Amino acid sequence: MSAESFQRESSEFTNPNLEVLLTEEQIAVRVRELGAQITAEYREGELVLVGVLKGSCVFLADLMRAIDRQLTIDFMSVSSYKDGTESTGDVEILKDLSNPIRDKNVIVVEDIIDTGQTLGRLLDILGTRGARSVKLAAFLDKPEPRIKKEVKIDYCGFVIPNHFVVGYGLDAAGRYRNLPFIARVKNPAEA
Repeated sequence: MSAESFQRESSEFTNPNLEVLLTEEQIAVRVRELGAQITAEYREGELVLVGVLKGSCVFLADLMRAIDRQLTIDFMSVSSYKDGTESTGDVEILKDLSNPIRDKNVIVVEDIIDTGQTLGRLLDILGTRGARSVKLAAFLDKPEPRIKKEVKIDYCGFVIPNHFVVGYGLDAAGRYRNLPFIARVKNPAEA
């Protein structure tokens, strides 16, 4: 089902405050490409995908199915938004990994990178735990607000303008995660 038909057929998601930026089809194609790239680059060693909760869950599920090799997954939860629309700059680790990553290839899977503060802190922490490698897969890169810390994205889905977006796991105060597309919120105060 396309993003447009999803909006037309479901009155619950017909919202004049949302403008589709990336369709379900565009997302599916790009995730398959990223999966093929990761498959080609990781021939040896254990591979662990670390999903950053909650936003990465949809991207992580699709990405792991697009990777044609054995892997495991784990999760971390960090917060810097406090139910708002902009990062506060304060990073709090709410849930740590369940298993050690020593001598494993780790790919941190994130929904969106904007200021880079949260991910920079998380990558610093994981870098001290003896992993064979630590790389970053981000579904969306929003580089415009990144002023303090440059974060290297090894596997990037899409680069987007500096808009507040929802869908495909991204939310506005907990809502819209289930949209199968990415939409710009025209007026974040009304999200």
